[in-house]
Amino acid sequence: MRVHCAVYALGLRRYSTYRAATVAGVFTNAVFGAINAMVLLALFAARPEINGYDATDAVTQVFVAQALLAPLAIMGPALDLSERIRTGAVGVDLLRPVPLLGWTLAQDMGRATFDLAFRSAPTFAVGALLFTLALPGDPVRWLLTLLSFALAVVVGFALRYLYSVVGFWLMDTRGVWAVMGPAGPVLAGMLLPLTLFPTGVADVLRYLPWASMVQIPAEVFLGKDSLPGGGVFGGLALQAGWAVALLSLAAWLTGRATRRVVVQGG
Repeated sequence: MRVHCAVYALGLRRYSTYRAATVAGVFTNAVFGAINAMVLLALFAARPEINGYDATDAVTQVFVAQALLAPLAIMGPALDLSERIRTGAVGVDLLRPVPLLGWTLAQDMGRATFDLAFRSAPTFAVGALLFTLALPGDPVRWLLTLLSFALAVVVGFALRYLYSVVGFWLMDTRGVWAVMGPAGPVLAGMLLPLTLFPTGVADVLRYLPWASMVQIPAEVFLGKDSLPGGGVFGGLALQAGWAVALLSLAAWLTGRATRRVVVQGG
């Protein structure tokens, strides 16, 4: 545990050095959030309510999504593991007395913690200044939202790890990212709330792991009854289930991959 805490701290420190990039990221997220929000406001001006969402709900989800964009890294960058597998440097990683999955998770949680504090919070604050957002009035809902955000980050890490670990078989994961980089944000409800899809499609998409990164946290924040299970705790249970399932799959694939490793480049 001490090793994992040290790796977490190193990940936090590593990303805290890129201050100019952080400021630029907040500006970019806020601008794209504002553009997306104005598009949705125009849509809801023509139709005030769509599948239980009004204009305020939709705009709130836009800025929840923009706030989560950096911690989730849903559109990249890929984990360093991808490149280390390709170059063969992963051979050094496997010599450590710490499982590869645990090491990578601790490091990435450090990055995500920094992004949540210094990119997510300012981005959402800008959205609250520019638009009317549906903010929870109950402190308990804020705590449940933070829990949902944490689970979203774990699910996001697990998916990115799976995209990376297939490199043991494919050698190069750029093709995986070429597909999932554009598809992930759509399936997650980042570009467009899933509730704006046809009801049957939206219901299916909510149960997929990508929805646990954006759509479910947004609906937990909004307190929507459309969550799987009919409420906030059903949504959290779905997120936790996907986090456990994906991490278990990641651990199993890592074990399979490292039984007989051919290190590229050495």
